[in-house]
Amino acid sequence: MKRISILLLALLTLAPAVLSAQPQNGNQPPRRQMQRPRGVYTLDELRWRDNCVLADPVSHTYIMVGPAGRSVMSYKSKDLIHWTGPDIIYTAPDDVWGDIKINSIWAPELHYYKGKYYLFQTFDTSEKFGEQWRNWERNGRVRRGSQVLWADSPDGPFHTFAPHSTMPVDMMTIDGTLWVEDGVPYMVYCHEWVQVTDGAVGFVRLKDDLSDIDGEPKNLFRASYVNSTWGRPIPPDGSGYVTDGPFVYKGKTGKLYMIWTTNNSCGIAISDSGKIAGPWRQQDEALYVGGGHGMLFKTFEGVPMLALHAPYWGDTHPKIFELEDTGETLRIVREVK
Repeated sequence: MKRISILLLALLTLAPAVLSAQPQNGNQPPRRQMQRPRGVYTLDELRWRDNCVLADPVSHTYIMVGPAGRSVMSYKSKDLIHWTGPDIIYTAPDDVWGDIKINSIWAPELHYYKGKYYLFQTFDTSEKFGEQWRNWERNGRVRRGSQVLWADSPDGPFHTFAPHSTMPVDMMTIDGTLWVEDGVPYMVYCHEWVQVTDGAVGFVRLKDDLSDIDGEPKNLFRASYVNSTWGRPIPPDGSGYVTDGPFVYKGKTGKLYMIWTTNNSCGIAISDSGKIAGPWRQQDEALYVGGGHGMLFKTFEGVPMLALHAPYWGDTHPKIFELEDTGETLRIVREVK
């Protein structure tokens, strides 16, 4: 029995469990996965979620990143089918937010901007705000925020600019992403429904080196604006008014398309003005039902692509789809396998 216990301990040490998701509705706990040995995998072999793909212009390689507990994990590919990894590119130090303990990292994104690499990611904690509500989300209203980190290499080491979130610390913000318009960088983010009931997508100008915000955050739209055709109905008590995973893409006719997730489905908001400030309208039909937290990128040949995970809960896997830009919207053409 003692030998079995020692063997189990050794296995756990060699293959530590990592958090692979954040709860979206407070009713389901984060799923756990075992970190795989380094090798070459297809997406169907990876139980992972909340992923982001960077078409790295320097190495001419696709780099997919995602959460791994208090770390960020990456895989690399030349063809979007065979992925080599995993490699840990960042682990949060114990004092990254000073005395506030970080539970996990949510939904990291990797961006290349002006010769450097940036992680946009959410740090989650159990540090509660002063105001708490009864009969509310099980984790409560806590310190949770989007933060920008930088590095000279996509493999790290990554550094924080400050010992707190880039977004204001009194806001529960998640899923920050980078958008550059007329040479000005912005963070697009979600304001957590746990704090504001009706979750919002907002934006804020960043300093040119992405070290801090350079203005006041502003809302673009709220989750309740969405058409009921997106997935399951929203509960009447508002406990499902969730915004998750915004990502912005400029279409061939100049429109901006923002994909975002609610009710376990990924849909599209459209800015006909071509400006991040909008106004934004919601497309009636979802882009993808039964999965979410998507992001958009172009292949090195210029083909628009969608990456998301599906199903939304349970045995989730990253998926990549080729898209068509019709000039009026984006539509899925085929899954890349």
